[in-house]
Amino acid sequence: MNAFQLIRRGTMVLLALFIATTALWADEGMWTFDNPPIKQLKEKYNFTPTQEWLDHVRLASVRFNDGGSGSFVSPNGLVMTNHHVARGQLQKMSTAEKNYLAEGFYAATNDQEVKCPDLELNVLVDMVNVTDRVMAAVKPGMKPAEALNARKEVRATIEKEYSDKTGNQCDIVSLYNGGEYWLYQYKRYTDIRIVMAPEYTIAFWGGDDDNFTYPRYDLDMTFVRVYENDQPINSAHYFKWNAKGAANNELVFVSGHPGNTSRLDTYAQMEISRDLQYPLTLGMIQKRLDVLYDYSKRGPEQSRRALSQIFGLENGKKAITGQYQGLLDAKLMAKAKASETEFRAKVDANPEWKKAYGDAWKTIEKLIAKQRKEFGGRNYAGLALSSQFARSARTLVYCASEIKKPDLERLDGFHDVQLERLKMRLFSPAPVYKDLDEATFAAMLQWAVEKAGAEEPIIKAVLKGRTPAQAAKEMVEATTLDKPEVRKALFEGGAEAIAKSDDPFIALYREIEPELRKREEQQRKEVESVITPAAEKIANARFAVYGKTMYPDATFTLRLSYGAVKGYPMNGTKAPYKTTLYGLYDRSLGFDQEGAYALPQRFWDRQKDLDLSTPANFVSTCDIIGGNSGSPVINQNAELVGLVFDGNIESLVGDSVYDETANRCVSVHSAFIIESLRKLYDAAKLADEIEGK
Repeated sequence: MNAFQLIRRGTMVLLALFIATTALWADEGMWTFDNPPIKQLKEKYNFTPTQEWLDHVRLASVRFNDGGSGSFVSPNGLVMTNHHVARGQLQKMSTAEKNYLAEGFYAATNDQEVKCPDLELNVLVDMVNVTDRVMAAVKPGMKPAEALNARKEVRATIEKEYSDKTGNQCDIVSLYNGGEYWLYQYKRYTDIRIVMAPEYTIAFWGGDDDNFTYPRYDLDMTFVRVYENDQPINSAHYFKWNAKGAANNELVFVSGHPGNTSRLDTYAQMEISRDLQYPLTLGMIQKRLDVLYDYSKRGPEQSRRALSQIFGLENGKKAITGQYQGLLDAKLMAKAKASETEFRAKVDANPEWKKAYGDAWKTIEKLIAKQRKEFGGRNYAGLALSSQFARSARTLVYCASEIKKPDLERLDGFHDVQLERLKMRLFSPAPVYKDLDEATFAAMLQWAVEKAGAEEPIIKAVLKGRTPAQAAKEMVEATTLDKPEVRKALFEGGAEAIAKSDDPFIALYREIEPELRKREEQQRKEVESVITPAAEKIANARFAVYGKTMYPDATFTLRLSYGAVKGYPMNGTKAPYKTTLYGLYDRSLGFDQEGAYALPQRFWDRQKDLDLSTPANFVSTCDIIGGNSGSPVINQNAELVGLVFDGNIESLVGDSVYDETANRCVSVHSAFIIESLRKLYDAAKLADEIEGK
């Protein structure tokens, strides 16, 4: 991560719109479970969730640690999520002979369920506010770098303390950009087995053209089961099934793990994202897509290997383009500027607040101005390391150095409480395709040379006088890091094994480790140590001015959103609140059953068995973002009525601003899931399990 990215404090940086003390009449917010929107729900929907209701929903919700959400849907450890959330695991399980993505999968009995290579699921079992303890670590008179180290040390101390005491995975989460710190305790599950997945063609029906649009007709679902000690767990908290779904205008909730928003960031942060980061990110995505599409043309097997990456990049490209367009909207920018100006004026009008918080915005503005001047080739240097083998080598080389240190002195990611996750990723048995890695590595290395020059220190160390294509070919052919046993041996062998290794990627990281650490230390000293206290000041100013009447930005932690099932105005007409199977077949026929609109053959063979009036997908005003994929949609009785899988095109500016007029969460209807399991996939046993029959 470069210094510019640290300024952004997240993957996506967008508009800062501050919320006043009045109730949020729009169905806005990704609320933490310690601060649910009780007042808003009571005033708008006459519903007040009890603590028992909130605890049940929390414990029935699941995080997919490789990105996405899910929920327990039976007492036997059965979890439902999106097909596209499980896609990476399905891809890793697939071979040329057995393609789980193309063919789909169903295990009629437990012994037929297939273990995922490297999937971890998390359930949030407890939350503890540790803000005072973290803040107390920063003593008066400390220099910024000292204060940053103090925060990091106390966070690591707390995480280890609670982890040792509870046996849970314990992570400190920063909320409100540093205004609060919470210790989240997770129950970790690592034995996860695929139960059912439909064909990729119906799970991503309509392809990239229909992605982030509505009306939709996707069956974007997958079921997995959680095991412990080789037995399905007893999931006491799960969502009971409601196959009727929710009615038009009915109140519904989404409990999931939204990834990143930046609605509370400053206007200066928004501007630098618009001017520099988004163009760089979109350019990088397009470059990788060009490589992957060329690679896919080599043959069916190459196409299969690249499919998962292409899906992810195309999805990201469309989403980020929509977010970027929001930043280019002069009206939205003006609104953001006005909101920040009003907020700062309130702070400046109070002498006590002004003294405590007033300089924070100028601190960030000064830092960003400096980064604008320095933005250039160095920001592209990391592209020279766009190889899965390079990522493994970095982990191994850094581990050899970090693990020798006392726990509190280690870099984030290498603390004792984080090592199990690190090893799970590092030792994954999932296949690594050398020809695919070489193609990507060579192309991104070439782009790095074009943007930063061959003499940039990191790039120069990779090339060693070779062309990008030569360097990639020689290094990838010679490496043995594609073998899990090699990675494991290097990890367990520690510094001695790393020093003796002749693997080209290990040798590269031995050479560049001092330069990388120097740059990382510069980031911490010049950027992170400056922006962290400034962001904390702004967060505390917001609490002082507005109170805790708002929700924090998304952080891939559990949140509760609420809204109504509701259509919206679209292209001069109206989008319906739901679609049906009639529309699915009509749309397929309208495109002559070609390309992304071709249905799996089973849909034609069994069309006569289906009730075509069955709802397929539906929309609601629930506030979601990337990471919510796979989240359950539930009603007031905590019954499952749908499965979140997308937002509409109007929702893409949702990283920046929520507009209830047309921003919609798109979900698979519970009735479509049951209809398909029983009548298309011969999965009556699975349908009986989730319906409690």
